Amino acid sequence: MKVHVLNGPNLGRLGTREPEVYGASTYADLVALCESTGRDLGLDVTVRQTDAEHELLGWLHAAADEGAAVVLNPAAWSHYSYAVRDACAMLRGPLIEVHISNIHTREEFRHHSVVSPVATGVICGLGLSGYRLALHHLAAGQGAR
Repeated sequence: MKVHVLNGPNLGRLGTREPEVYGASTYADLVALCESTGRDLGLDVTVRQTDAEHELLGWLHAAADEGAAVVLNPAAWSHYSYAVRDACAMLRGPLIEVHISNIHTREEFRHHSVVSPVATGVICGLGLSGYRLALHHLAAGQGAR
């Protein structure tokens, strides 16, 4: 199974950006975790991060065309990007939305995700382990749309 693990703005700064919220693990740690978990599960995992919304949209369009599964941390775009939401709605494969922190216990503006209504499932507040759980879920064939 092809799985795109896509990450939005500021996630490349993991380890230095608000470690009290996001932890001490780096973006390289996140990539290594997703790639090793994917290998262990027999998944074809590609991990990407961007601070450019148009780039994320292109990756989502490509995943839609492929029928691939997506694990997405839209980061700040979760809360207001209807363009990201609409691109997610085009996906034919499963979409698991992941957030490292618990968005429901943070600032009020973070409590709502425009992406969640079109996601197969949402994992938040479990740190980087949320990505591992999403990949396990997809590998078990439980991510049907």
